[in-house]
Amino acid sequence: MAYQVLARKWRPRSFETLVGQEHVVRALTHALSTGRLHHAYLFTGTRGVGKTTISRILAKALNCETGVTPTPCNQCSACLAIDADRFPDYVEMDAASNRGVDDMAALLDQAVYAPVQGRYKVYMIDEVHMLTGHAFNAMLKTLEEPPEHVKFIIATTDPQKIPVTVLSRCLQFNLKQMPPGHIVAHLTRLLEAEAVPFEPGALRHIAKAASGSMRDSLSLLDQAIAHGAGKVEEQAVQDMLGTVGDDHLYAVLDALRAGDVTTLMAAVEGMEARSLSFESALQSLAALLHRIALAQLAPAALTDEFEAVRLAPYSEAFDPEFLQLAYQIVIHGRDELPLAPDETTGFSMTLLRLFAFRPEQPAGLGGVLAGGGGEGQARAMPVASRVAAPVMRAPNQTVARPPTPTPSTPNPISAAPRPVASAPVPAKIDVSPPAAPAVFSAAAEVQVKAAVPAAAAPDFGSSVPPWEDLPPEADEIAPVRSAPRPAAAPAPVELPAPVPAEARLPESAVPAPARTVAVEPLSAALDWHALLGELGLGGFNRELAQHSELVGVADNVLSLRLSHTHRHLLQINRGGPEKLQEALSAHFGRPLRVNVEVGEIETLTPAQRNQAEKAGRHAAAVAALEQDPFVRELIERFDATLEEASVKSL
Repeated sequence: MAYQVLARKWRPRSFETLVGQEHVVRALTHALSTGRLHHAYLFTGTRGVGKTTISRILAKALNCETGVTPTPCNQCSACLAIDADRFPDYVEMDAASNRGVDDMAALLDQAVYAPVQGRYKVYMIDEVHMLTGHAFNAMLKTLEEPPEHVKFIIATTDPQKIPVTVLSRCLQFNLKQMPPGHIVAHLTRLLEAEAVPFEPGALRHIAKAASGSMRDSLSLLDQAIAHGAGKVEEQAVQDMLGTVGDDHLYAVLDALRAGDVTTLMAAVEGMEARSLSFESALQSLAALLHRIALAQLAPAALTDEFEAVRLAPYSEAFDPEFLQLAYQIVIHGRDELPLAPDETTGFSMTLLRLFAFRPEQPAGLGGVLAGGGGEGQARAMPVASRVAAPVMRAPNQTVARPPTPTPSTPNPISAAPRPVASAPVPAKIDVSPPAAPAVFSAAAEVQVKAAVPAAAAPDFGSSVPPWEDLPPEADEIAPVRSAPRPAAAPAPVELPAPVPAEARLPESAVPAPARTVAVEPLSAALDWHALLGELGLGGFNRELAQHSELVGVADNVLSLRLSHTHRHLLQINRGGPEKLQEALSAHFGRPLRVNVEVGEIETLTPAQRNQAEKAGRHAAAVAALEQDPFVRELIERFDATLEEASVKSL
């Protein structure tokens, strides 16, 4: 006997052996048991989910010699003839090749005659959406009121193309795609019955490649048996499908979990050496991240026990927020793959992006990522070394920014020589020490009060005037970024030899001694919501501030709390707290420090307050429209409806 493909040999012949369509089986078996039989059934679903199979089982159930039953015997002449496709009262018509009105008229002409052998005439019209409009119109009357001995079964993969006049005359059943677990279980039973050796991992690859179609999975299984010379092995199936094996994907996840960028790049090289599809790799990686998120948040959704055990270490190692971010990075990396210089570069850059945002990265104020070696360790760099010194330049002159001072390096402003006039001035100048030693924190500025020598004339010929960054008014406080230095007062300076009258500066050009400005402490009852409206922040910095609540204010330190839901704002915007510090310091004219912690929000954040205010304005606008006489007249006269979602408050 000639070989019969698995899809035909193992086609289900009863409702009990049908896989994955329990909701359809339940409805049909109840209808057959109670005798509530409709005259027309519509089965919809993608290819290979059982539309034709259910049609044949239903035809056997209606014409079995034992009577109308949900369990046909599969032994009588009617059942065997239907399985062999030679039963005269069961007609399968392909609407793709018989789509005209003449074809439909010929079929309907035969419907008026009584069955030849069976109890019912069953007409199965496959791909019914391919019929022309005239053909649909020709069958409407017969479809609505057929003879008692006629049953119509129509099937389609595209129900949107069927006229509603036809849909309204049928009982519609939507067949689901086959879950991978159902496909693996069915293939396992089939291979055990066929005595074909197999590896369970190979069946999972076939089920994934079938994309919910049982017929496709059986066709792929036929191909895998031929490819493996009578065996179904995982590596052979991967080579046959050209898919990326799970070992490569898990190697990527292991490298991310360990923070090992060298192993991460080695995985890329291994995939490139095997000429695997990087687009398919990103697709599979996104699916794997989705499964890990399910294992973390909805473990009951994982029906495969082996998969649940395999994913458990990763669901414990990765934060839920990182999994969501990683999923976005992977799917966007797949979209950007055609824009990359080559697929290898695009794929490796996507993995490096995942590595850069891995959960081991600190998000605090005390450090930034300075580099990652083979172990992916991040080292903290002091914030002070990242704060630039003031730019010092002459008018209309661009100069390089001087290096930032350190505790072992003199302050560039205090150590720079002061240019003086050609002749000294007979005076004693007392240089007052700073009120407190300079303490360096993130984005903080040290206030220095100093008296300028009375005869120090500005020499604009100098390339770098040291007082360029000082404000024009001498009684203002000059913010200077400086390293710590002792607060000892220097001794008075003697400047010999008087200056001739013609060399002296006018009194208006001599700056007056600096005055101490009293700084009011920040109020503990600071309106954080109103303050954000004045700062003018943008982008992620604004989002960070909007989703944080003000916990307290003490000693020029603002303590903020960010909710767990928005903690990713610290991961993707590591400089956000520093930018917020700088904006607050500039707004209040004093050095401030901001501490951001992650925790449970106890009061309304500015974002929540804005949302509540917006909802209140929207509700007021809807209420105003509902009370408007013109709107009420439209509703009463024309039975109109007010779409609240379209209302925009002013």
